[in-house]
Amino acid sequence: MKDSPLAVNNTGRALLIVDDDDILRRALVDQIAATGVFAQIAEADTGAGALEHTSGQVFDLILLDIGLPDEDGREVCRRLRNAGVRSPIIMLTAADSDDDTITGLNAGANDYVTKPFRMAVLLARIQAHLRQHDQSDDAIFVIGPYKFQPAAKMLTSPIADKKIRLTEKETAILKYLYRVGRKTVPRETLLGEVWGYNAGVTTHTLETHVYRLRQKIEPDPQQVQLLVTEPGGYRLNP
Repeated sequence: MKDSPLAVNNTGRALLIVDDDDILRRALVDQIAATGVFAQIAEADTGAGALEHTSGQVFDLILLDIGLPDEDGREVCRRLRNAGVRSPIIMLTAADSDDDTITGLNAGANDYVTKPFRMAVLLARIQAHLRQHDQSDDAIFVIGPYKFQPAAKMLTSPIADKKIRLTEKETAILKYLYRVGRKTVPRETLLGEVWGYNAGVTTHTLETHVYRLRQKIEPDPQQVQLLVTEPGGYRLNP
């Protein structure tokens, strides 16, 4: 099994590539990493490796080959879904038949890409599925020790067995800061994105919500680690 986090950037997203073709897998890693879409790219060359990776980490998207040496990729996909993995899964295959496509989709895959494929097409599909997933009830983001579920307005900490309920505005603040990654967001920008640019509220309203949010999520609100104040704005430290 291979595992190589690459090219940490500002998006906070994680990708898992599962393929036993070393040359293709490395090419995918290099070209996808160059786009800056993902902060971490992990690799596996077996179905067992895929299941091991996903047991301890949330991935925003999974590229899964059908022809794995230990198990059919469609069965791996089914097992991932049964294990609770809800992120988009794009299956890669050398076969090109309707039956193969239907079988893969019935196993829980979101899409099916036939080899050989154009990288630009694959990247476009990746982006489309990420956008769609972000708006779904299944979206889960990792922020520090928490799993963040915007649809449920909740943060959960598996280690501490803790659930934190969020308000609608707190959820919107975290989601926007997560999406821009480690960049500092000016107060006026965040205010406009969360409340609307014509809402007529002041930055004091934002500051109050940030204060309350910190009381919920920071291990020590006096020593801020996750929701950091920067000159002119705020930054999430995921």
